[in-house]
Amino acid sequence: MSDVTNAVARLVEHGPAVPVMVLASVAALITTAGFHAWWSRRHGHAPPVDDTGARPPASAAPGNGAGIVEAAAATGTDAGSGSKVAESALWRMRTTVRDTPGSLAVLCAALAERQVDILSLQTHPLAEGTVDEFLLRAPGGLTASELAGVVSAAGGADTWTERADAHDLVDAPTRVLGLAARTAQDAAELPLALRQLLGRCTIRSLPATVGAGTAGDVPPEGSLEDTVLRLRAPEGGLISVERPYLPFTPAEFARARALVELDARLGPRIPRSRDVLTLPEGSDITVRRADTRDVAAAKAMHERCSARTLGMRYHGPVGDVDRYLDHLLSPRFGRTLAAQTASGRIVGLGHLLWDGDETEVALLVEDAWQHRGIGGELLGRLVAMAAETDCEHVYAVTQASNTGMVAAMRGLGLPLDYQIEEGTLVITARLDPAARAAARPPRGERIGKD
Repeated sequence: MSDVTNAVARLVEHGPAVPVMVLASVAALITTAGFHAWWSRRHGHAPPVDDTGARPPASAAPGNGAGIVEAAAATGTDAGSGSKVAESALWRMRTTVRDTPGSLAVLCAALAERQVDILSLQTHPLAEGTVDEFLLRAPGGLTASELAGVVSAAGGADTWTERADAHDLVDAPTRVLGLAARTAQDAAELPLALRQLLGRCTIRSLPATVGAGTAGDVPPEGSLEDTVLRLRAPEGGLISVERPYLPFTPAEFARARALVELDARLGPRIPRSRDVLTLPEGSDITVRRADTRDVAAAKAMHERCSARTLGMRYHGPVGDVDRYLDHLLSPRFGRTLAAQTASGRIVGLGHLLWDGDETEVALLVEDAWQHRGIGGELLGRLVAMAAETDCEHVYAVTQASNTGMVAAMRGLGLPLDYQIEEGTLVITARLDPAARAAARPPRGERIGKD
């Protein structure tokens, strides 16, 4: 596995064609990690999971029979004749069977008797028995408990079921190659890629300086304990992944470890694209991604901000604000956007922070550049990023007197919930499907890219 990861790292360092090279190299990595699935197992929630670009189109292009077949599988429509067949439903299922000849055949025969079609199958060998993971198409009237009963009667144990949808029909190797390519381009993608790789789970990145239970207690190869896996983070901390509803298998642990190893070999990186925008007043600013290499410029912006502005943003002693920057600008904990002037001076920062199962947004705009639309522009882009990763909501923690942040959140055009406790205001924006189109309202006018 190390040889494959080294090769990927060298290719990325010496050439601009990252996606092509990573796709070729990671094919071997996936084989090493034991990923021999045919189809996708799941897509979870934020931040979380993200679209890898491999999802089937909403409507098939003319002449594209594959899109018609996938749509038919999800809706129960005959793709050839257009006639309606018996209503069906897609299910994801895991069950443990004895590792003896014929055990799987008995289970498959029992499913066939109930008109359950097996669309894909993965196997996860264990010390005793095998976890079989299925994507099934079952009659619409078959309930989860009835499906589990059929499996139990056929010898399955510890059965878990969950409804699936058409996204789960996506080719799994293509999906994982996409995750690896995106991780290779952007270090902030690693937590999102892990969540999509492993399904609905809670991912936490902990610094090496935190007390017991962190990197010092985890072996270099990581550890797996039932529903919790821990991996050494590339920067020296710890990545903890928890999935209480479903134990991890050794195969899943190997896949996650391979992805983290790839991230470590490639080192710090963020996309280089940047947008030049014209604010309503006519001034030009550049919006780009930022990381820990911008700590010095961020500290300089702090020095130009008033104590009131810093207090509104950090909710603590103004003298301590610089110590937050290493965490806030680290791609391991989220994504940061910087607004900078033509001279290169940073005048605004926007953060999208992964907080366990939650996603926080935070803004800071230098006093002299406030009320020009910069905060709204940054916030709209951050929320758009969150929506692209299938986040269900984002929240901002501010003070009730911070009218600028309140106005920026209201400007999103999304449903908002407000909670106030002792002067602290938490505003939650719900990113339901009907509202996501409004996640990025136009503010500045884009005049070009460099």
